[in-house]
Amino acid sequence: MSLPKGYSRAQIALHWVVAVLIVLQFVLHEPIAEAWDVIEDGGVAAFDPVVAMHVFGGLAVLVFAAWRLVLRKTRGAPPPPEAEPAPLKLAAHLGHMALYALMILMPITGAVAWFGGIEASAEVHEAMKPAMLILVAVHLLAALWHQFWLKDGLMLRMKRAEK
Repeated sequence: MSLPKGYSRAQIALHWVVAVLIVLQFVLHEPIAEAWDVIEDGGVAAFDPVVAMHVFGGLAVLVFAAWRLVLRKTRGAPPPPEAEPAPLKLAAHLGHMALYALMILMPITGAVAWFGGIEASAEVHEAMKPAMLILVAVHLLAALWHQFWLKDGLMLRMKRAEK
């Protein structure tokens, strides 16, 4: 399969929807952490729409990340900039794969903890949080570096669709 020059509209839309959902997951973290503490103490957490938003937002990240991977497999993704040194191409590839892994593993471990009441899964879920924050920050900084330092137009690939 030949690589496309840019991302499709669906790929771009899914990228930004998942980005917003991930930010919301961090914003909506405290109420679910408090509800989990109640459950750990043997209580029953009262219904809280913010907790439900975190749970269903996480499940949406999982579904959309899987959809993104299917699109990536069936349609492909544009290659890295030609002038990019090989170590940076490798770092970008590994960073993207790590982001996809976390977009799949975090919702799964969160769901197993929440719906199954499994403490170990909650601990793994929480342990992945700093890794997600770091990877998102590095991803954002790399995009800004391409935009303002290298001025290679890389960010345009996530703004307008191309074939």
